[in-house]
Amino acid sequence: MKKIPSILLLLLVGIQTFAQNLNIPIPNNPAVKTGTLKNGIKYYILPNTEPKNRMELRLVVNAGSILETDEQQGLAHFMEHMNFNGTKSFPKNELVDFLQKSGMKFGADLNASTSFDETVYQLQVPTDSARLFERAFQILADWAHNATLDPTEIDKERGIVLEEERARFKNAQGRVQQKLLPLLLNNSRYAQRIPIGKVDILNSFKPEQIIKFYKDWYRPDLMAVVAVGDFDEAKVENLIKEKFSDIPAAKNAPKRVKYEIPSEKGTKVALLVDKEIPQSSFQLLTKLPREKTKTQADYRTDIAENLFNQMISTRLQEASKKPNAPFVFAIMGYSPFLAGLDAFQAVVVPKNAEGLENAIKAIIDEQERVKRFGFTKGELERAKKEYFISVEKSFKEKDKTKSTAFVNGLIQNYLQGSAYTNADFRYDFAKKYLDGITLQDVNAIAAKVIKEDNRLGLVIGSEKDKDKLPTEDKILALINTKNPDLKPYEDETVANAILEQIPAGTKVVSEKKIDELGITELTFGNGVKVALKPTNFKNDQILFSGVSKGGTSLYNDTDYYSAELASTAVSQGGIGKMSDTQLDKFLAGKIVNVYTYIDELNEGISGSTSPNDLETALQLMYGYVTQPRRDDEVVKSFLKNQKELIANSLKTLTPEKVFSDTITTTLYQKNFRRSPIKPEDIDKVSLDRALEIYKDRFSDFSDFTFVFVGNFEVDKIKPLLEKYIGGLPSSKRVESFKDLHIDKVKGKVEKTVYKGLEDKASVNLQFNGNFSFSEEDRTNLDALAEVLDIKLTEKLREEAAGVYSPSIEASYSKLPTPTYNLTISFGCSPANVEKLIKISLDEIQKIKTSGPELIDIEKVKAEEKRSVELQLKENGFWNSYLSDQYFYGEDLNYINRFNKELIDKVSVESVKKAANQFCGDNFARFVLLPEKK
Repeated sequence: MKKIPSILLLLLVGIQTFAQNLNIPIPNNPAVKTGTLKNGIKYYILPNTEPKNRMELRLVVNAGSILETDEQQGLAHFMEHMNFNGTKSFPKNELVDFLQKSGMKFGADLNASTSFDETVYQLQVPTDSARLFERAFQILADWAHNATLDPTEIDKERGIVLEEERARFKNAQGRVQQKLLPLLLNNSRYAQRIPIGKVDILNSFKPEQIIKFYKDWYRPDLMAVVAVGDFDEAKVENLIKEKFSDIPAAKNAPKRVKYEIPSEKGTKVALLVDKEIPQSSFQLLTKLPREKTKTQADYRTDIAENLFNQMISTRLQEASKKPNAPFVFAIMGYSPFLAGLDAFQAVVVPKNAEGLENAIKAIIDEQERVKRFGFTKGELERAKKEYFISVEKSFKEKDKTKSTAFVNGLIQNYLQGSAYTNADFRYDFAKKYLDGITLQDVNAIAAKVIKEDNRLGLVIGSEKDKDKLPTEDKILALINTKNPDLKPYEDETVANAILEQIPAGTKVVSEKKIDELGITELTFGNGVKVALKPTNFKNDQILFSGVSKGGTSLYNDTDYYSAELASTAVSQGGIGKMSDTQLDKFLAGKIVNVYTYIDELNEGISGSTSPNDLETALQLMYGYVTQPRRDDEVVKSFLKNQKELIANSLKTLTPEKVFSDTITTTLYQKNFRRSPIKPEDIDKVSLDRALEIYKDRFSDFSDFTFVFVGNFEVDKIKPLLEKYIGGLPSSKRVESFKDLHIDKVKGKVEKTVYKGLEDKASVNLQFNGNFSFSEEDRTNLDALAEVLDIKLTEKLREEAAGVYSPSIEASYSKLPTPTYNLTISFGCSPANVEKLIKISLDEIQKIKTSGPELIDIEKVKAEEKRSVELQLKENGFWNSYLSDQYFYGEDLNYINRFNKELIDKVSVESVKKAANQFCGDNFARFVLLPEKK
């Protein structure tokens, strides 16, 4: 026998060891405690301290709309609604009432969702109340088997579910979806079991049908409880056993069938048009068998697929930025689909209908380019850097990761059997095996996912453009065309520095401590002021912002559009000698995001980064404002795209767009700075003037205030800030914004818009006026909005069953003059408009006359305190809050006094006074109704 050379033997052994090492199961997170009760309920428990004193709870039911009978279509989703309308422990609406008193908000902390294959109920619960902690598990247990399903409550809920159907599906997207789903889902059972169901069934089903669905499918062998949060693991396990063990196991239960979407040979195509679709698009979707991730070899393949998606995405972004690109937006990627399938999908949006064929050719070419030539070494290296930095960030933040981030992995383990790893495994695996993933590995994925069977090619567009859109035969021909002249992708050289020269900077000339807020204020030699707030909320995050007064208000109407688009246009060019595309490539593997903006009253910079990449972020900021790169070709192409998109959208105005534009132009009395932008307005942009304005706005930083929040030490960050913040240009000019007196109309205004094909209405009621901007008025206006949210949800939704989800928003601004706005909006049936408006205004009048109910005040105060408790532990909150306080010249300690003093002063009388003060004579009523026939 021929002897194998020792070097070859070593290589073979190495290959076998590699395969053997990876052909083992992916380890689940060892910190998760799992178990199964005797009745079949599975549970997952994971202690996690972020956020503190909070717990995420889920009840997962492995049953959705796919299991409905013909008579039950829509009842899986209806059942989800009914669990909030009466259980053994919480009759009728007592559940929502109880949780609101505990500081939880319906929708944010208390919610549920129904899909084809599962239903998931969610609670975010404070854990510092023993009673609430225990009751939370009782709520889940009641949902699991103690829903009352009172026929009276069922009848009351019909209207709410029908309004949800109206809101989500009575529109162009809903009409297109009805035509699309049979094609997309190959006329399978999935196409016949859309979770919202059928209107006639929702209107008329007998209570026995929903009771049967509940008994058949809400059963222990199809349920899991997930608990992640700041708690004692043993206590949670005991509560789960106490609350769920007595649920009887199912007897003679129907089989939980797994349905499939059958595959088809070849490519189907369709052209779908609608009168209210504003934008043409093309989609190509290939359905593929799902490859389950069970072993570590599978996990390595998943990483290769992630790199594949990332490189395609980067190519398409780069292509969209090129002058005269055939599309304005394109995506392509491989991801999970439905019913045990994955999908490879390509989507492209052209500038207009006339350009759709060229856009389709371009996306098909890019797909074929990937399949024929693969990727380059440089692309793969950058993608690996991006992948590793995301894994490393997760690893660094592993003790600061929010509980919500863990929940989905546990749910998917129950439903799909997928592993739930932890940050340590992902980081260690990437360190060991990421470098070993080759171009051959990634290029092989293209051959696996770019197939010519089981495909659907789809063009969606406006009925007005039908003659300009390709026929179905043409769509198929475009999809099947293989361009013989395709060339491999050419990778640009990446520069090695953002700045050619590092600024000398200026030193700190004054320093001030604000101990109660943990803030250090620095002033540099160029006059720039910086507020530093070190935090430990995140290990790998620094957020910063800088702002000064001025903005577009300083420029006359002739220059308005040049000023309005200056920052966006200039940013297309890049920095110094580096184009925007080159800049993106240079930043691969760095956690850096920086952008400039020019608003009406101010100009500014915002950024986010990591401690390791802070200097890069500061260089990027410095480069954007001192060395913007002029690229006329790129900017002209960008503006041309914007003009064509605007022109295209105006051809088919959606009802929502017409309604929104009517509200704005009416309230602001047709002031052109509040009017919808028109194609001809883009022609008013002068590139020379836009660059002049941009440079002017960022030529003097002596009146800028920067805020930095995150994981840094003040003394260590100072030298960097002295270079890049202290080095910013300064002429110490004195300026502010200009009050343009763009005021809202006074008195009463009524406007009805007739637009749209569906039996659907929208209502928008607004109160506005001058405002003191005092702390008390701001607190009480917010409280009034929250009280109205509670009352109108109660009256319009629960009692009248006339809306799905009313929205109440309060806003206020100090500059240029202090004003406020209070808006009530909802969608409903046209037949119910007047009745629901009357109910809304009557509720306001009741509060003005008698004040709100004390219980509602208590709910608002509890929710505000719980909300602020979480906000105070967020870098994003502090960055935004401090920036606003400095800009408006307000007390920095306001938030602490709000939480400790101001919210406690909110009372029945103070909110009554606010209602009389803010719901006055300046009242605008807008209604959108369908077109008259």
